[in-house]
Amino acid sequence: MKMSKASFELEKQRGQTSKVSAAKLQMQNLEADMTIGQLANAGCVNVETIRYYQREKLLPTPKRTFGSIRRYGDEELKRLLFIKRAQAIGFSLTEITLLLQLAEGEHCAETQELAEKKLDVIKQKLADLHAIESALEKLISACSKGKNGCGCPIIDSLVSGKTML
Repeated sequence: MKMSKASFELEKQRGQTSKVSAAKLQMQNLEADMTIGQLANAGCVNVETIRYYQREKLLPTPKRTFGSIRRYGDEELKRLLFIKRAQAIGFSLTEITLLLQLAEGEHCAETQELAEKKLDVIKQKLADLHAIESALEKLISACSKGKNGCGCPIIDSLVSGKTML
């Protein structure tokens, strides 16, 4: 969904813009000839982040013409925004590298498999967090029922290694 500059400014005044919508607007307005600083600004990242992504082969390092600086185009910005969106939904940089490799061809099945594995990991983490939540609720409940001066059930449980997980 494209956003006009006027509607972006109106949302900005209302405080309703996000980094992603700001980056989309900047992406529409920028020429295909950006410096690393302009790319970083458009992607809402630090220049060092771009350099790190280049070292990790997530972003290409453009050639430098004799006596000039490197220039970045829309493709690099799109790739940078892809990386940031993938990180936002929980993919690691290693997984993002694989996704970028899969994006270069017709690999929908492999991409789906990677996403399904990621979902399984997230579901396991949620189950672990629910178990931790339950154990903490039991410890807090035991603490509130304890007698003053008789020690703390939370500390005692952690010292003895007998948590309620």
